[in-house]
Amino acid sequence: MVRAGSPRAGRPDGPAAPSGSRAPLLAVCAGYFMVILDVTVINVAVPVVGRELSASLTGIQWITDGYTLVFAGLLLTGGALGDRLGNRRIFCTGVVVFTLASAGCGLARSAEALITARLVEGLGAALIVPGSLALLQQAYPSPGARSRAFGLWGSMAGIAASAGPLLGGLLVTTVGWRWVFFINLPVGCACLWLTLRHVRASARRPDRPVDWPAQCALIATVALLVAVLNEAGRRGWTDPLILTGAGLCLLTAAAFVLRERLARTPVLPLRLLRSRPMSGGAAIGLLFNFAFYGMIFTASLYFQHQRGLSALRTGIALFPAVAMTMFASVLSGRLARRTGHRPLVVTGMLLGAAGLAGWAAAGPHPDYVLLVGPMMAAGFGTSFALTGSTATVMSAAPDTHSGTASALFNTTRQIGSAAGVALGGSLLAAAAAGFTTGLRTSMAIGAAAYLTAAALALFCIPRKQPRAVSG
Repeated sequence: MVRAGSPRAGRPDGPAAPSGSRAPLLAVCAGYFMVILDVTVINVAVPVVGRELSASLTGIQWITDGYTLVFAGLLLTGGALGDRLGNRRIFCTGVVVFTLASAGCGLARSAEALITARLVEGLGAALIVPGSLALLQQAYPSPGARSRAFGLWGSMAGIAASAGPLLGGLLVTTVGWRWVFFINLPVGCACLWLTLRHVRASARRPDRPVDWPAQCALIATVALLVAVLNEAGRRGWTDPLILTGAGLCLLTAAAFVLRERLARTPVLPLRLLRSRPMSGGAAIGLLFNFAFYGMIFTASLYFQHQRGLSALRTGIALFPAVAMTMFASVLSGRLARRTGHRPLVVTGMLLGAAGLAGWAAAGPHPDYVLLVGPMMAAGFGTSFALTGSTATVMSAAPDTHSGTASALFNTTRQIGSAAGVALGGSLLAAAAAGFTTGLRTSMAIGAAAYLTAAALALFCIPRKQPRAVSG
């Protein structure tokens, strides 16, 4: 008889894919593609959405960040539920929620309705992403196959990122912004079918309860952080409400740590964070997402508001940045077998820093040609580092906590994305010397984040594959 907490616990409810089959990879990557596409496709659409729904700049930020806020706040919940109830079951639930919420976004008639639907989308994404890495870890147990799978998983983010601005611009220009969300419906249906058909059922561990007090503290921390960064540009950084929100954010973060220390079954066992590869890799993910998605958001507003480009032409203008991500992850996955992950992550972060520093130094009204190189460097560098940081975190985790490790890594990344968008928007709104001054300040801060990530990689990413923390 199989123990409830053993890796084989739970009754299989689907066929296993043959050894070496690419079907699980295609199924998982379809869901991840949909989630990342929804992050990037919205960037060129939000100015048009804002005009049609009469949304303020803060409202536009919430259309982007409302999704990311819930996504980041509930990722650890999604990982914990996956470990408890089975990653495939939670992954499929997330696909259904995400697809239905996308339909709600497309049908929204007000900014408030759209933001609400985006919050539900974030819930679906939070259930999809932790399961995606955990299912790949389950399907490809050998280190070589797993590294290749993680590389292709990362390249899927690059493909979605590169397709997003162009697809968003094309849809907005031709059939309207609502199809930016309706496009998720066929992708979601295909993903659900592939997963149920080709991905075997995951282990269930009913002996591992979900730590709801810790989840609530984490959600409150992320919500307060994003709210403070979003509203600071409109209210000012010294506004009493902003200072109060920042103080509460620190208190809820402290409450989360205290709860995890005292909980019998914590959602994020703090012993995992004692692993330098795991905690360092998660911090690196936060920093490069902060820099890259902050750049994409502010650059999109710059091209449309300051240069008067249409949504389609903005997508074309951003294409050099996101196109580099299409093959950088695959390339780093191949090179990692020869060099290890550390030099690749460090190189990627230095390239990203050089790119954003180049934009910041280009002057207030640079020719577009001067911005192509910096955007390409940032896009390539971010994606080049993604595979190495992903593999570092996942390899340091025991199999019994693969969903939690995936959730931790992606939580920090999405917090970085939300903070980058929020801070970038606030700098644009608050810059006394004008829009371009806020833009250049945002790029300089992003360059500093990349440099910090490079330093962390030297300290935290081992030369060889890290050993898993004892479960």
